[in-house]
Amino acid sequence: MKRRLHIGVLYSRLRVEEKWIFSSLERRGLDYERLDDRVIHFDLENPQPWLGYDAILERSISYYHGLYALRILNTWGIPTVNTAEVAEACGDKLTTSALLQRAAVPQPRNLVAFSPEAALEAIESLGYPVVLKPVVGSWGRLLAKINDRDAAEAILEHKMTLGSAQHNIFYIQEYIAKPGRDLRVIVVGNRVLTGIYRKSPHWITNTARGGIGELCPITPEIEDLCLRACAAVGGGVLGVDLIEHPERGFLVNEINHTTEFHTVQPLSSIDVADEIVAYVIEVAQRTAH
Repeated sequence: MKRRLHIGVLYSRLRVEEKWIFSSLERRGLDYERLDDRVIHFDLENPQPWLGYDAILERSISYYHGLYALRILNTWGIPTVNTAEVAEACGDKLTTSALLQRAAVPQPRNLVAFSPEAALEAIESLGYPVVLKPVVGSWGRLLAKINDRDAAEAILEHKMTLGSAQHNIFYIQEYIAKPGRDLRVIVVGNRVLTGIYRKSPHWITNTARGGIGELCPITPEIEDLCLRACAAVGGGVLGVDLIEHPERGFLVNEINHTTEFHTVQPLSSIDVADEIVAYVIEVAQRTAH
């Protein structure tokens, strides 16, 4: 008799996406467990309690909680969606940019510096306005559009004062006058499922910052670009953010490894949660014994 798969879902808070994922697991009659990252712990000398999982889906809100959990689980040989390598690549904007560059995937121009003086020189070589981003962060937080030298000097000084090692990594991106929108495209494995425009009069169009979703047709160009971008970071369940450059066309801005889809799923009528669960099952079946 074939053994039933045992699936884990690592999460931080019961958002609508996690509710949809749990509902899909239950509809499919799967044996699964909810793993609240605020409650669980790992004993590095005793992996035994975790070895019964055929795959674990990581949905932690905290980048670091999810990343270190994935590193432990992958070290023990437990399949995860996504892997620690993919989480590390996507959770750090600079790493994402470096991998996209290596794969010749079109993206905005990005400059990096490690001191305020070098950052100011880089900003002025690029030309105002520019966008200064934290290398780790989500939901459009701590982004700064810098319009002139006075603003640059003030923001660079502020970042230095914050004291965090990450704030001493100056990740500078060209500002692109996008047409009041960007795109979020959902990719599962080697399939581009669907996508939305995120529209806002503000230069930050994240739905977490008030952007409005609108269904976006997936053209062959968008599909090809998103698949290339996902392959560059290792693949899995990913959300690819695209920007429309007035001359260069679509550029990959960021890739999200624990992508939210609360706006995408209702607009597209595609059960994104169930597609994710189907992919987790596929990963689990590769190594199930």
